[in-house]
Amino acid sequence: MARVKRGTIAQKRRKHLLRHTKGFRWTRKSKYRMAKEAMLKAWKYAFRDRRAKKREFRQLWEANLGAALRTQDISYSRFINLLKKQNIELDRKILATLANTKPALFKTIVEKVQALKSAKS
Repeated sequence: MARVKRGTIAQKRRKHLLRHTKGFRWTRKSKYRMAKEAMLKAWKYAFRDRRAKKREFRQLWEANLGAALRTQDISYSRFINLLKKQNIELDRKILATLANTKPALFKTIVEKVQALKSAKS
């Protein structure tokens, strides 16, 4: 059986991993074993934090909405409840953006929601 030299394949695999760890600190960017461990840990954190980011942004939008709604004398929970009851499908991201960038438009939305509430009562 003919001899198979695999040095180039192993070298290519290591170089590929070391390219991913560029920018890491100390031996975690240059030593293969340390780099491999660091890369696995980095991917684990990235996976976890992509999901955490969604939760954090939703909390931020809710806080921004709550602050904007307090100036309109309505609580966050009451406002969201009224939106749901009236089948208005504006999500928290859109509402928080409107509250920060276009307060006059946001105020009209809040007034419409409150007017519909008082009309039904």
